[in-house]
Amino acid sequence: MTENRVKCLLVDDVEENLLALSALLRREDVELLQARSGAEALELLLVHDVALALIDVQMPELDGFELAELMRGAERTRHVPIVFITAGARDQHRLFKGYELGAVDFLYKPVEAHVLTNKAEVFFQL
Repeated sequence: MTENRVKCLLVDDVEENLLALSALLRREDVELLQARSGAEALELLLVHDVALALIDVQMPELDGFELAELMRGAERTRHVPIVFITAGARDQHRLFKGYELGAVDFLYKPVEAHVLTNKAEVFFQL
């Protein structure tokens, strides 16, 4: 059954955030891949085709925007839908930068459970 499961990449440097996202998105037909850094996310993307990437913006070393830029530059990950998750202020400049890097959406922490699950469901069905 694992070969028919949709894969979703969760990227956040805070373990508690990964656990919370996983709890919200856990289902039988979805495999959740977790990365604690941008570098770890890139390693996972080398071997997994994902239907959706949920990426924290503020991370040390390689932030979410830099990760998205690298993903868009690689043929394998160019078309992966990216939803940024941020605790930052609703800054128009940051929004513009995220959308310019190919984000399909932004979610703000604390993430509303029904909003996250409904948005994710759209990409799991594609």
